[in-house]
Amino acid sequence: MGTAADAALTFRDATYADVDALVELIESAYRGESSRAGWTTEADILDGQRTDRDGVLEVVKAADSRLLTVEREGRIVACCQLEHRGDHAYFGMFAVSPALQGAGLGRTVIAEAERQAREDWGVTEMHMTVISVREDLIAWYERRGYRRTGRTTPFPYGDERFGIPQRDDLEFELLVKELA
Repeated sequence: MGTAADAALTFRDATYADVDALVELIESAYRGESSRAGWTTEADILDGQRTDRDGVLEVVKAADSRLLTVEREGRIVACCQLEHRGDHAYFGMFAVSPALQGAGLGRTVIAEAERQAREDWGVTEMHMTVISVREDLIAWYERRGYRRTGRTTPFPYGDERFGIPQRDDLEFELLVKELA
């Protein structure tokens, strides 16, 4: 944090008016050809959608959840879900515009999400799930202090709301970070 680029960022909770722009951002970061401009693409392991209007709207409306929206010059450039789950927060729906990936924006967003979860909810841990074959992404989270737990949950094969798998070995692994 502290760079000139960071100073131009605005962090706020998503509103209903943001839903379509957020769906477009999340899809562009993970699916289709546009996602290949960044390094977070899942286009080689999943086709179909990453989320939809209903999924984003559900997060925006949920009582113990927020969709942290990041703007630069009035344009949404990143987002992440924060959900209060007792003694920990869940971090999900993380997306950074593919054209802006690799320049530190993701690092700034996750640090702000951790700060807000710790200060607003008093939680001591952040949890997330990552597709276990995404070794590059898991390594990125490990460099931010997250640790692999070895605890996995099955990928929802057959539920196209989460995408159409291109391989049969997908599962989610729980990553955890202590928020000191």
